[in-house]
Amino acid sequence: MAFMKILVAFILLWPFVGFLFNGLGRNYWSKKVIAYKATGYIVSSFIASIFAFIQVQTHGAVTVHYFDFIHTATLKIPFDFKVDALSSLFLLVITGVGSLIHLYSTAYMKDEAAPHYARYFAYLNLFIFSMLILVLGDNYVVMFIGWEGVGLCSYLLIGYWFTNGNYNYAAKKAFIMNRIGDLGFLLAIFWLIAKLGTVSYSEVLTYERISNLSSFDITGITLLLFVGAMGKSAQIPLFTWLPDAMAGPTPVSALIHAATMVTAGIYMITRSNILFSHSAITQNVIAIIGISTALLAATIAIQQNDIKKVLAYSTVSQLGYMFLGLGVGAYSGAVFHVITHAFFKALLFLGAGSVIHAMHHEQDIRKMGGLKSKLPITHITFLIGCIAIAGLPPFSGFFSKDEILAAAFAKSPIYWVLGVIGAAMTAFYMFRLYATTFLGKFRGTNDQANHLHESPAAMTLPLVLLAIASAIAGAIGIPELMGGHHWLSHQLMPIVGEPVELGLTHSMELILMVVSVAIALIALMIALSIYTKKTDEEPKTAIGKFFYNKWYVDEFYNEAIVFPLNRFAGFLKNVIEKQVIDGAVNGTGKLVQYSARKVRLIQNGQVGYYILFMVIGIILLFAFWFNDLNILRFINKLNQH
Repeated sequence: MAFMKILVAFILLWPFVGFLFNGLGRNYWSKKVIAYKATGYIVSSFIASIFAFIQVQTHGAVTVHYFDFIHTATLKIPFDFKVDALSSLFLLVITGVGSLIHLYSTAYMKDEAAPHYARYFAYLNLFIFSMLILVLGDNYVVMFIGWEGVGLCSYLLIGYWFTNGNYNYAAKKAFIMNRIGDLGFLLAIFWLIAKLGTVSYSEVLTYERISNLSSFDITGITLLLFVGAMGKSAQIPLFTWLPDAMAGPTPVSALIHAATMVTAGIYMITRSNILFSHSAITQNVIAIIGISTALLAATIAIQQNDIKKVLAYSTVSQLGYMFLGLGVGAYSGAVFHVITHAFFKALLFLGAGSVIHAMHHEQDIRKMGGLKSKLPITHITFLIGCIAIAGLPPFSGFFSKDEILAAAFAKSPIYWVLGVIGAAMTAFYMFRLYATTFLGKFRGTNDQANHLHESPAAMTLPLVLLAIASAIAGAIGIPELMGGHHWLSHQLMPIVGEPVELGLTHSMELILMVVSVAIALIALMIALSIYTKKTDEEPKTAIGKFFYNKWYVDEFYNEAIVFPLNRFAGFLKNVIEKQVIDGAVNGTGKLVQYSARKVRLIQNGQVGYYILFMVIGIILLFAFWFNDLNILRFINKLNQH
C-alpha cells in the first residue's frame, strides 16, 4: 500500500511539476531545456504507470487515501485514488500516447519563441495531469476536478494562438459547450449525494445501494451523467465544438481527439456501468444518440477538404461507435475501441501534422497530392492508420469495431445495419483523404514542391511507434471465434462483469465479419478509383452542399440559441442594467441632491422663518402628546395581528 501511495503520487506529480517548471520559468529556460523537461516528466509518469499496471496484475486493485477533501456530519468525500484494471489501462494510454505527442511537439513547435514554447508545454503537462486525476479518482467529485481541469486546458490549448480572433472564438465555443455538459454531470453528483449521501464508487456502484434508488432516480442520474459525457465526448447535440478545436496546434488536436479528453465520457460511463445497466431507457438513448452521431459526422467528413477537419469529424463518428457499444452493453468493446482509436487517431493527426509541416501550413487536401514519394515514412504510417480506422483485418480497428457491431446486432439488427453503413463511409472518406493527399500528381505551388521533405526524427519516430501499435493492438481483444481469449474482456471483468452472452453462433459472427469487411473494402476501392486521379471541387448537388456545410447545424445553433441569447444579453445590458438598475441608483442620488437643494432654502437667515418653524414644531409635539395613548393602542393592535 505504501509503495502504491508513492507510485500514484509520482504518476500525478511529474506532469504537475512540468507545468510549474515551464509555466513559472517560461522567460528563463531555453527551448532545449523546456523540451527535455516537459517530455521527460511525461515519460517518467508513463514508466511509473507501467509499474502501477504490473502491481494491479500481480496484487489486484488498490485504493490510495491521502486526506478527506470534504468531511461534515452528514457527508464525507475522501481525496482517494483507485488503481484497478480500468484506470491502469487508461494510465498507460494517456501517458504513453501523451509522451509521443510531447516528443512530436518538440520539433513541430520549434519555430515558437521560447516563452510561448514553454507556455505550450506547460499547458500540455497540465492537461495530462488533469486527465490522470480524472481517471484515477475514486469518487465522482475527484473525477469532476479532473473533468473540469481538462476542460480548462482544452480552452487554453485550442486558443494557444490567442492573437487570432477566430481561434479565440473556437476556444470559447469548446469551453461553453463543455460547461453545458458539465452542468448535467454536477446535477447528477448532487442527486447522488441527496439520495445516497456518498459519491464514492465503492459505495455508490453496488447492488445494495442501487436498490435504494427508484427507477426514476436511476434514469434521472444516468441521463444527467450522459449529458456530461455528451459534452466531453462530442455527441449530438454537443458535438460542434470538436471540429472547431482544430484551431489549436496539430499535436493538441491529436492529444484532445485521440487518447485523452474526448474519451472521458466513455471512461465515466464504463466506470458507472452497474448504474447504467439498471436503466433500459438511458441505454437506449445512448445507443440511438451514438449511432446517430456516428452517421451524421461520417456524412460531413465525406465532403470536407481540410485535412484536420476530416479527421475531426472522423473522431466524432468513432466516438459515436463507442457510445453505441456502451448503449448495447458492450462496455469492454467500447473500451477496446477507445484504446485502438487512441493509437490510430493519434497516428493520423500526427501524420496530418507532418504533411502540414511539409506543405508550409497548407491544410487543403485539394492542393496536395503526390506526397507518397516525398514523405515516405509519413505516407506508410498514415496508410496504416487509414487501414486500421477502416476496420480491415488484421489491424486493430477491425477487432474493436467488429466487437461493437456484433453486440449491436444482438441488440437490434437495425443498429448493425446502420453501423455497417457508417463503417463503409469511414473507409470511403479516409481513403479519399489518403488518395487525395498522397497519390496522383502534386497540385501545390512550385515553391512548396521545391521544399517538400520528410519530417525530422522527433516527428517520424512517434509516427512509427503509433503505426506499430495501430497494427498490433488488436491482439488484446482477439475473439474466441479467431482462436483468441480476448485478454481485455477478462481484464475488465472486475469492472464490467462477465461478458454478455450475445446468442450468436460462430457462423453468424463470421458472416457479420465478412459482410462488414467486404462493404468497407468496396467503399475503399471506390474512393481510391475516384480520387487517385482527381479531386473534389465545390459540391454541386443539394445533398453535397448540405453535407459540405455540416448539415447547417452551426447556423441553426446561431439562429436558435446564440443570436437570441446575444439579443437578450443586449437588452439586459442596455435596458435593464443601464436604464432600470443604473437609473434607480443614479435617480436616488439625484433625488437626494434635489431635495437638499430645496431644503437648504429654509436656511435663509431670516428670524421670522425660524420662529414660524419653532411654533409649528411645538404644535406638533402637543398634538402627539394628546394623542399618544391612541397611537400606542394602534401599535399594540398591529403587534397582535
